[in-house]
Amino acid sequence: MIELKDLTVRFGGVVALDAVSVVFEAPVSGIIGPNGAGKTTTMNVISGFLPSSGEIVFNGETISGHTPHHRARWGLRRSFQREQLADDLSVMDNLRVVLDGLPGSRQEKRADIDRALQVTGMAPKAHVMVAQLNTYERRLTDVARCLVGRPRIVMFDEPAGGLTPDETRHLGDLILQIHGLTGASTLVIDHDVDLITRICGETLVLDFGKRIAMGPTQAVLADPLVQAAYLGIEEVNG
Repeated sequence: MIELKDLTVRFGGVVALDAVSVVFEAPVSGIIGPNGAGKTTTMNVISGFLPSSGEIVFNGETISGHTPHHRARWGLRRSFQREQLADDLSVMDNLRVVLDGLPGSRQEKRADIDRALQVTGMAPKAHVMVAQLNTYERRLTDVARCLVGRPRIVMFDEPAGGLTPDETRHLGDLILQIHGLTGASTLVIDHDVDLITRICGETLVLDFGKRIAMGPTQAVLADPLVQAAYLGIEEVNG
């Protein structure tokens, strides 16, 4: 369970997040909203990249005071809109970097890497340089990086960007496996409503930095306020 309590972020006079409180309980939860709504800002706060007021709690443990480095060691994994991969390293070495400094024997870490590569289908490309991968293979490598090192929270920001419908479906299948494989809670930002509907048990909707809806995904997407803010459907006043 991930709980955000009164998260507020200010950039000068601009309030990017306005006292957002929410509890994510589903294995996979979505965060949606129009551009500039505060979605990525929320993930940046959870990651420790932005100062904020409020509190972040995971299964009763407060992580708000941790630095980004400590959150990574603790078990926070993050995939960005543009993959943060080292092009001059192999797929396997990109996963090894995540495990540097984390506890565990060499054998345990190798088994962890092998499992992530098998699950994502990247085992045949383990020794290929990332610079040689296509867009989809890069995204799969990014997902594999999120699976190693005993993750507790995994966050994806626009993971389906640039993918074909078939690739997006496969990616969704992978994301749905994360909780069963690792026990981690997963948060997903994406503009692909079909993907969010299929994989997210519950969804938070933000608009202008404020929470406007939260609940089971299909019910949230049927909310007139959400349709007006996110889907561009005007409210009908009866």
